[in-house]
Amino acid sequence: MRISGMSPGRSPMPDGPCRNQYGVMTNNTTVKKLRRSRSDRMLAGVCGGWARMLGVDAAILRIAFVATTIFGLGTPVLLYAACWILMPEETEG
Repeated sequence: MRISGMSPGRSPMPDGPCRNQYGVMTNNTTVKKLRRSRSDRMLAGVCGGWARMLGVDAAILRIAFVATTIFGLGTPVLLYAACWILMPEETEG
C-alpha cells in the first residue's frame, strides 16, 4: 500500500515537535519538583509545596486538610508528618 505524496521507505508520521532541525530528540518538558515551601508556610510548608506543584491556592489545601483531619480521624496528620520528614525544603533562588 502506498500513501500518496510519500516516497518509499519514508515514515508516514510527520516529524514532531520533539525533534530539532538536525533530527535529534530534544527534551522540552519541565519537571515540577515537590518541595516544602519556604515562603508560603504556616507550619512546615507542606501544604504550600503541594499547592505550588498542583497549581492551586494553598488556603484551599489547608482547609481541605483540616476537614479531612476532622472527618478522617487524624490520619491526614500522619501523612502531613511523613511529608514533613520526607519532602526536601526548596532552595533559595
